[in-house]
Amino acid sequence: MTTADELRNKDRRPKRLKMFMREFIEDSLYNPSYGYFSHQATIFDPGQPFDFRSMRSETEFSTILDDCYRRFEDRLDAIEPNETRQLWHTPTELFRPHYAEAMARYMISNYKISLFPDRDLVIYELGAGNGTFMLNVLDYIREVEPEIYRRTRYNIVEISKSLATLQEQKLKNTAESRGHLDRVNIINQSIFNWNIFEPSPCFFVALEVIDNFGHDLIRYNEKTQQAMQGMVLVDTKGEFYEFYTPHLDQIAGRYLRVRDAASERAVDALSGRRTKWSETIKSRYYHGMPLSTPEWIPTRLLQFFDVLRQFFPAHRLLLSDFHSLPDSVEGYNAPVVQTRYQRKIVPVSTPLVRQGYFDIFFPTDFAIMEDIYRAVTGRLTDVQSHEDFMKGWAYVDGTKTKNGENPLLSFYKNASVMTTL
Repeated sequence: MTTADELRNKDRRPKRLKMFMREFIEDSLYNPSYGYFSHQATIFDPGQPFDFRSMRSETEFSTILDDCYRRFEDRLDAIEPNETRQLWHTPTELFRPHYAEAMARYMISNYKISLFPDRDLVIYELGAGNGTFMLNVLDYIREVEPEIYRRTRYNIVEISKSLATLQEQKLKNTAESRGHLDRVNIINQSIFNWNIFEPSPCFFVALEVIDNFGHDLIRYNEKTQQAMQGMVLVDTKGEFYEFYTPHLDQIAGRYLRVRDAASERAVDALSGRRTKWSETIKSRYYHGMPLSTPEWIPTRLLQFFDVLRQFFPAHRLLLSDFHSLPDSVEGYNAPVVQTRYQRKIVPVSTPLVRQGYFDIFFPTDFAIMEDIYRAVTGRLTDVQSHEDFMKGWAYVDGTKTKNGENPLLSFYKNASVMTTL
């Protein structure tokens, strides 16, 4: 069975192999030679922050945003035309600096309560994109809390070499940003290969990161309820085939055991969903066995929590991601698989697509995730909607339009925030 790690040094898409679904997804997204985040993805940068208070309404903001997108891509096409450019935005870029400053206020407040002045403020950010969040947070701490700034250590864990390079360039771009150089450490590696023990209390930030973690595909024999694990076969021509085995590997099996032990409410809900599916959707037959519709389980997320427990025992997690997504493929907790062509989003119905050309991202069941995180790390948590978190920590007047609408609060209705207490 081939893993994504074993393909990291390959410069061509593989043929004649079998992979678990989570490994296929990870290879498609993160392979250094052909992965989506390594070569295809571009993060939208609007240039100057948006002046929300000068806008009449959210509708005007959407119009301005569309125009900024067009001009941004026009500039890129003037350098190198690309009909398949993969371009997307983040709340950090749309609501700069307000979004990052809200997160910074949360961290500073909790740091002051329990750690200051005895300990340094240590921050780890997983998957830092353009590096904008890092700069906004450090700029804010330097301006508002200079004494804390002198005790701040900021670490980025970035799997993509191209993005790590971009983050370093952005850090060196201006005299103001270069002032942060001695406080920032950019580590270009996968968090799943992490082996450095961090004894200090720290904040571990993961914003719109876990949605791209590899998931395993599970179907259930509807007669016996036995779990069947999905696998991917790549033939000699590079074509993909989905098949199933009743022999769960150690990682998928452990996830199901931990979930069953830690989250009775979630398991009951899942059982109810499966019953409903079997009544309303025709089963897929596999070698004569009627199989349920798919369940996509976040096995890499469980491994991420293992890393936090083992190497960051005093961490406080600050995590935000999507709890629901439109246009997903079939199944419970199913991903959205999409690409861009001629500046238009093209969704597809399966993740078994040419590696590197499609984004594959999942919603997160925060109820299940919260229970599993507590079981693995022994830490307590709090979950809020994106809107409620921002109301508590953001300077919301800075993102309010003239008619009283507030895009920072109304956008990302499908996102939640989980923090360690």
